[in-house]
Amino acid sequence: MNQHMPNIGHSACPHDCPSTCALEVELLDDGRRIGRVHGAKDNSYTAGVICAKVARYAERIHHPDRLLKPLVRTGAKGEGAWKEASWEAALDLVAEKFAQAEQRHGSESVWPYQYAGTMGRVQRDGIHRLRHAKKYSNQFDTICTNLAWTGFTVGAGTLMGPDPREMAKSDCVVIWGTNAVVTQVNVMTHAVRARKERGAKIVVIDVYDNATMKQADLGLVLKPGTDGALACAVMHILFRDNFADRQYMEKHTDDPAGLERHLASRTPEWASAITGIPVDEIEAFARLVGTTKRSYFRLGYGFARQRNGAVNMHAASCIPAVTGAWQHEGGGAFHSNNAIFRFDQSLLEGAQFRDPGIRYLDQSQIGRVLTGDSAALYGGPPITAMLIQNTNPANVCPEQRLVKQGFLRDDLFTCVHEQFMTDTAMLADVVLPATMFLEHDDVYRGGGHQHVLLGPKLVEPPAGPRENLYVIEELAKRLGVGHLPGFGMNAREHVEIILSKAGLGTFDTFREDRWVDLQPEFATAHFAGGFAHEDGKFRFRPDWAGQIAPNRPPKSMGLLGPTAALPEFPDHVDLIEVADAEHPFRLATSPARSFLNSSFTETPGSLKREGRPELIVHPDDAAALGVEEGARVEIGNHRGELVLHARLLATARRGVVIAEGIWPNGAHERGEGINILVGADQPAPFGGAAFHDTKVWVRNAA
Repeated sequence: MNQHMPNIGHSACPHDCPSTCALEVELLDDGRRIGRVHGAKDNSYTAGVICAKVARYAERIHHPDRLLKPLVRTGAKGEGAWKEASWEAALDLVAEKFAQAEQRHGSESVWPYQYAGTMGRVQRDGIHRLRHAKKYSNQFDTICTNLAWTGFTVGAGTLMGPDPREMAKSDCVVIWGTNAVVTQVNVMTHAVRARKERGAKIVVIDVYDNATMKQADLGLVLKPGTDGALACAVMHILFRDNFADRQYMEKHTDDPAGLERHLASRTPEWASAITGIPVDEIEAFARLVGTTKRSYFRLGYGFARQRNGAVNMHAASCIPAVTGAWQHEGGGAFHSNNAIFRFDQSLLEGAQFRDPGIRYLDQSQIGRVLTGDSAALYGGPPITAMLIQNTNPANVCPEQRLVKQGFLRDDLFTCVHEQFMTDTAMLADVVLPATMFLEHDDVYRGGGHQHVLLGPKLVEPPAGPRENLYVIEELAKRLGVGHLPGFGMNAREHVEIILSKAGLGTFDTFREDRWVDLQPEFATAHFAGGFAHEDGKFRFRPDWAGQIAPNRPPKSMGLLGPTAALPEFPDHVDLIEVADAEHPFRLATSPARSFLNSSFTETPGSLKREGRPELIVHPDDAAALGVEEGARVEIGNHRGELVLHARLLATARRGVVIAEGIWPNGAHERGEGINILVGADQPAPFGGAAFHDTKVWVRNAA
């Protein structure tokens, strides 16, 4: 064997992406460094393909700006004055401040705040054990999945669907509301295979002509928040032209006759006026899916990030129930396989310590929570101490000005455990350096596919960073709960318990096998024996208030948003921020190819490829504003305003502007990021964050 050939380590991508790619990592210098990262060719979903930003992971793990020492603030908040501290001293200070907060205002004044900076089950979710053991405030997760998962579940009854690899066996792949080339590249792997091997057509539906749209045989560009109208018009045509599978609907759906009556007025002309899509394009799309039984609807998250997002998701998922596409391999609707995994994380999360009387706080409303909004605080005490892991709320959360205002409070103590000095870390009192995924053990599951994958430690971290679990364990000891069940265990032991409870083997068997395939067989995945409601019927008439769903708020919070305004059948509902005379444009904050939320915004390769914060504008809109290519434009609403550089795109839709990527706040000339413009009001019925649902004005900044 060539002595210069790198060893290969096997892992799984930890980032917040449905693909959860199986990885092969080049290990250099006796395991002290990594080289390129590759997709595992023998994993049937990853199929050897990963995104470029993860392929360049050496840029991130060996970045010279990584945090390596605990830091304690010495100047004013946000001023950037720090002193190095030992881990012992830093953790002692955090525990002292938490104890003081509890003594003054009660345990609910402490809020552990986390999300999906890693999707590893142990390093992400172990924080809940400390939360429950200490009776700290709970977090109701709303920033990502609520609207999409709710919309899918009210129809199908659960969160699963046809094997995602069946896209390669489809005759028509409909990629709806996800820029898959940018956000989950493996969708394209299987869709393009269907095109090459079967002559399949690829349909892409989105709010602008993005990288995925360029791969489409038929691309439909609609106005943000109008997907429900498109879906209704498509189903109108399916009934009108006898493409509807009445026999399938009679057996498998709740009220096909009622749906048909409801859709009688939802004509292509009606939908065209709402969506901006020409009538002939709506007709062509309906005819394609109506005559192609093997049509696979791959439904993303993006089009659900509207105040009517749950309605949009439900409406789109109804189309294959009307055509009967579910009956065929390569047909049906897929959003996530979340329901197939059923991990028992009760010990990891300290479920036995959970107190039903402890309040929940809406993750997306952190700005309102930290600025003392009584409704957002649900009648409890102010938050005066926080531990933040795996997220960057000062950059990624709605109502950014409120978020920053809250973090700058003198009576709030904040500890941030991070890999880089993020916008949130800059506002903290204590910053602790964190490991990266190749430097600790964990286990992963793929929402966009069906594999459980092991992520074992492959390289030693630098001397300073510690894994998330270490911080939880050390604080538990200092706060008097380290002796309770679940504490005192390392990450590998927690992984072993999760795997054994699921009957999936051991850490060592997974190290050998690397992953396990949990895809249900065809009849289950296609709901051949009935959908996951008591009567086995797909719901055209959803029970918005009564539906059991993964993201349903706890009883103490109740239903969220204007639930009474949700429609009886699939429809378009104007719950969105509709453009008006003062705010004539609609803004979507779509993902950038080289970033992932606020991750990778520090790596040279990603920064070079993305360039600078820009605003995509139609040339005719730009001409009316007196704006030329590359010019500074100011964009704003009642929440704030910021400056970007114009990028003119003739295939954009008039009246719609797009800002790609969550750039660090400091990348903008006024030090504020795009999320100052986004609202944090709670969409119906179970909350969420409407990141792509914002009305704005745009003007020449010159």
